[in-house]
Amino acid sequence: MSKVQSAENFAKERHLGMIRKDSNVPHYEHLAAVVARLKNLGVTDEDTLSAAWLHDIINYTDTSFDELDQRFSSRVAVLVLSMSKDKNLPRSIQEEQYVKQLKESTLEAKLIKLCDISSSIKDLKNSSFSKTKKIKEMKKKLYYLNVIKTDLIKNKAQMPGIIGFVNGINDIVTSYGLRPVAFQ
Repeated sequence: MSKVQSAENFAKERHLGMIRKDSNVPHYEHLAAVVARLKNLGVTDEDTLSAAWLHDIINYTDTSFDELDQRFSSRVAVLVLSMSKDKNLPRSIQEEQYVKQLKESTLEAKLIKLCDISSSIKDLKNSSFSKTKKIKEMKKKLYYLNVIKTDLIKNKAQMPGIIGFVNGINDIVTSYGLRPVAFQ
């Protein structure tokens, strides 16, 4: 079994029955959508695709960094950790730390985050939440996109699909009256 298949199976097992609170979508469906988007960008690296399957596992399950490190590799574990909030910190500091991590993360982590944001925004649009709740969640996702956009812009020539994802996100958020992410 490939590392990617193993990561998918592990994520499916650990997220079994979980529904995403920001969109009411089964967690596994969200993870599959993130991985599909990465593949559409042309990502074939096994560690990156594995980390995409696992990107929420530290935040939403009792899986530890060490377990990921032993099971999948240090590179996968570090990628996942760079997209995870430190739940041991107070909430105000937690968010600050998370934004710092995103800024300093690798391009691979930022690509996973872009695909995560794209999937989440699409799921929000199709959710039954009130317009107010949708807008609140979209603003948070747009904030994260603005945090990582500098590296994405630097790499848009090598990965033209990045522009398509950002345009798709902008199409949805502008239909809710939000400002699009400038992407030059």
